[in-house]
Amino acid sequence: MTSLKSKTTQTMKPATAAKKLGILLSATPAEFQEGVVSRSELNALQATPPAWLTDLRRNGPHPKQVVAAKLGVSVSGLIRGGITSPLTTAEIDALKAENPAWLEHERTIQAETRKEALRLKQR
Repeated sequence: MTSLKSKTTQTMKPATAAKKLGILLSATPAEFQEGVVSRSELNALQATPPAWLTDLRRNGPHPKQVVAAKLGVSVSGLIRGGITSPLTTAEIDALKAENPAWLEHERTIQAETRKEALRLKQR
């Protein structure tokens, strides 16, 4: 006889869900931070994001991975540049407009790293 497995709902911690959504957990509503998120709930949030999620993605504060991507540098480059806390979109735009020497340097490093990775991949 074959046994039928009951389908269990896959859940994740709010921190994992926030990382997958590209948002800062501490900026989310309390009910999101305190509960667990099922795979279907995560898919629903991605497909039709509620207003709070849309606002967080648009205005921040953003986690360091998102800040690094928006600035075109690595997370390590952010830290070397002295950026250790989350930034809002306005703060990121101000940094881009200011274009400090460290940001320009880190962008150059990132571009060289990508070029080298591409060269190695084509081998």
